[in-house]
Amino acid sequence: MFSPEIETIDRKALKEMQLERLKYTVRYAYENVPMYRERFDAIGLKPEHIKTFKDLENIPYTTKDDLRDHYPFGLYAVPMKKIIRIHASSGTTGKPITCGYTRRDLDNWSTCLARLLSMAGATDEDIFQISFGYGLFTGGFGLHYGVEKLGATVVPMSSGNTERQLMLMKDFGVTALIATPSYAMYLGETAKREGILQDLKVRLICMGAEASTAETHESLQHIFNAFPTENYGLTEVGGPGVAGECREKAGMHINEDMFYPEIVNIEKNKVLSEGEEGEMVLTTLTKEGMPILRYRTKDITSITYEPCKCGRTLARMSRVKGRTDDMLIIRGVNVFPSQIESVLMGMEELGKTYEIIVDRVNYMDTLEVKVEVDDANLLTDYSKLEELVAKIKHKLRVVLQIDVKVKLVEPFSIKRAEGKVKRVTDLRKK
Repeated sequence: MFSPEIETIDRKALKEMQLERLKYTVRYAYENVPMYRERFDAIGLKPEHIKTFKDLENIPYTTKDDLRDHYPFGLYAVPMKKIIRIHASSGTTGKPITCGYTRRDLDNWSTCLARLLSMAGATDEDIFQISFGYGLFTGGFGLHYGVEKLGATVVPMSSGNTERQLMLMKDFGVTALIATPSYAMYLGETAKREGILQDLKVRLICMGAEASTAETHESLQHIFNAFPTENYGLTEVGGPGVAGECREKAGMHINEDMFYPEIVNIEKNKVLSEGEEGEMVLTTLTKEGMPILRYRTKDITSITYEPCKCGRTLARMSRVKGRTDDMLIIRGVNVFPSQIESVLMGMEELGKTYEIIVDRVNYMDTLEVKVEVDDANLLTDYSKLEELVAKIKHKLRVVLQIDVKVKLVEPFSIKRAEGKVKRVTDLRKK
C-alpha cells in the first residue's frame, strides 16, 4: 500500500478527520469564493451551522453550469500567483470547465493517484506508457505525476499514433498501459492483427476517462493477458484520483481523506443509505486552489463501507452504471449505453467496437445498434448471420425491455477514437 496509515485507517478516526476537514473547507469556501458566500447568505446559512455530516445536506449543490458561469477563474479561492497549474475540460458543449491547483493541490493529487496505481498492483519496477492526451485534459498529467510519485518509469506517449504506441510498448518492455477502455481495446485489436501481441509485456491496464463494463474488462484481460483496473475522477473536483479498483475488483476505493462522497436521490433531495443507487455528489476536503462543495457528478453509482478483502477500510463505490445526462429515453423506457455494452462485450462472435444510433421515424423513437463481427467470413453466411442477429436482439430485449435494430458490419469498419469515445448518435436532436 502506498499510504497504509490512510488506506487501513479505523473508520471512526476517518470520520473525525473528514468532519474536521469538512468544517474547515466550508468556512474556507465561504470566506474565499464569492459564489458560495452569496449562496449561503441568500438562505441564511453560515459556516458555523455545519456541525455534522447531516448538516452538509443544507448546502446547495454545485453544478457544471456554475463552473461555466464563473469561467475562467471565478471559483478560485486563492490569488492567481498561488495557482501553479490550470487544467480544463474540452468545452464541447460550451465554455470549458477550468480547475486551478496550488503546489499543495498537485502534491495531494499525485498522492491520490499513486495510491490508486498501487491498489491496482503497480510497483516502482513497472514501466508505464501513458496513452491519455497531454495538455489541458487532466488525465495525462494527473497519471504522469502519480506514476512518478509511485517511483515507476513513465513513457509519456500521449494519445494517437497507434503504430508508434505499439512499437514503444514492445521496444521499451512496457508493463503497464494507461488509456481509455476503448483505446486500450483498439491497441489490443491492432497488436493482434499485426501479430505482435505475444511480444508485449503488458501485465496491467489502468483505465479511466470513460465508464466501462465488467465485460469490457474481461475482454481486455483475454486479449492482453493483463489485469485491467478502472479509476474514477472528474475535472471539476481535480481530475482522476477520486477512486480506483484494487486487485479484488470489488468496487473502487474512494480517497476519503481528500473527498467526501454522498449518494443522493436528486429528485427527492435525499441522501441515500449504504448500498442504495443514486447520483454521486462530491465535496473536496483538501483543495486550496478551487474548493468544491457538493458537486453533482451526474454519475449513477452506490457505496459500501464494508472493509475490503484487500485490507483497505476506505469506502468503495460500484462501477458507474451510467450518467443521468447520457440516459436515453426510448419509447418511455430508460436505456443506458452501458447496458448495451454489457450484452455486446459478452458475445465472442462480436468485435469490441459498436455504435448506438437513436432516431425518430413517423413520430416513434428507434434504436439501432451497429456492431462489428469478429470474423468477416460470418457476413457471407446468411443463415449464421441471421441467427446471430436474432440472438443479439433477444439478449438486448431481455436487458432493455424494448426491441432494437441490429446491424452487423465488417471488422475495423467503425471509426476508432484515440481519446474519449462517442458511442451514441442521437439524430432526434437534429
